[in-house]
Amino acid sequence: MKIVFVVPDMVGGGTERIVSLLANEYARKGIDTAVLIFAGNTVEYPLDKRVEVVISGGPSGGNPIIRLKRLRFMREYYRKNRDCVIFAFSVMGAVFSAIATLGERHRTLVSERSNPDVYDHKRIRDFFYRRADKVVLQTEDVLKYFGKGIRKKAVIIPNPVDPALPPVFTGKRNRKICSVGRLEPLKDHRTMITAFHEFQKDFPDYTLEIYGKGSLEKELKTMVKKLCLDNKVNFHGFCPTVLEEIRGHAMYILSSKFEGISNALVEALSMGMPVIATDCPVGGTRMCIKDHENGILVPVEDSGAMANAMRELASNESLSQKLAQNAAKSREKFSIERIAEQFLECMEDDG
Repeated sequence: MKIVFVVPDMVGGGTERIVSLLANEYARKGIDTAVLIFAGNTVEYPLDKRVEVVISGGPSGGNPIIRLKRLRFMREYYRKNRDCVIFAFSVMGAVFSAIATLGERHRTLVSERSNPDVYDHKRIRDFFYRRADKVVLQTEDVLKYFGKGIRKKAVIIPNPVDPALPPVFTGKRNRKICSVGRLEPLKDHRTMITAFHEFQKDFPDYTLEIYGKGSLEKELKTMVKKLCLDNKVNFHGFCPTVLEEIRGHAMYILSSKFEGISNALVEALSMGMPVIATDCPVGGTRMCIKDHENGILVPVEDSGAMANAMRELASNESLSQKLAQNAAKSREKFSIERIAEQFLECMEDDG
């Protein structure tokens, strides 16, 4: 068997990171593995030298001629690899692969990676999802967005943890609160900054460390300045060693309005960090966190509730330690070995 991951590109992003982790794990196991990039030519995540990287032509810009050439390339590749199993990690990856394999038989898995409720072409997506053998979803809540034809072949598989994750922190934590994620509207940094503004009135010796880049960077920095938090909130941009940087921080914050399963959240939990996260659609945080057992859940866009959760952790050392110890158990639950095996098992299941 050969596994072929199909993605638009391998630029820095959550989906691409998961693909790199899975591809490397299968290569380590001795499984013939490839990553087929159909709309780009960039590989920003490290791939095992045994993983074949296939570029099918680069971006099309909507040009139908380039897309036809892409389809012809993909068809020829699949014909040369008649035993391959297709793991499409995007809607268009599923579409192009289905068209490229017309008249042939390749077992196909599609992994839904975005918000299924806001996709612009649901009918096209659902038509090609129904053609797949399996549809992998990240949470149970995502099931309700699809009809029976897709639900009957759906499998719930969460994201894996990077095996190179730093070890669980056991020392005395510093007075820093952190967040890791793109500076985009869905991540809702505004609510987090507002909550921190209220929190630091009672705990002025804490700082907020924000890691990530995005279109809202200027706006968020302006907000921080207006709140007179210039010396309390630090923007670090993209940091390749972010996990090492944050592992000793007092708490990790996820303020998103929407998440599947946040890679950064799972990593924070697996490093044994006390976590506060929004209970946002589509159920990813609720799937990872049991409130006040291994983290604290707060409502979406509720800065008051988030500030109260910060105060609770800062003032209750025993609770902080309890959450951290229980959170560290996520490391085994979301191990790459376990998640990679679940993908293989679902493709072996004829049901």
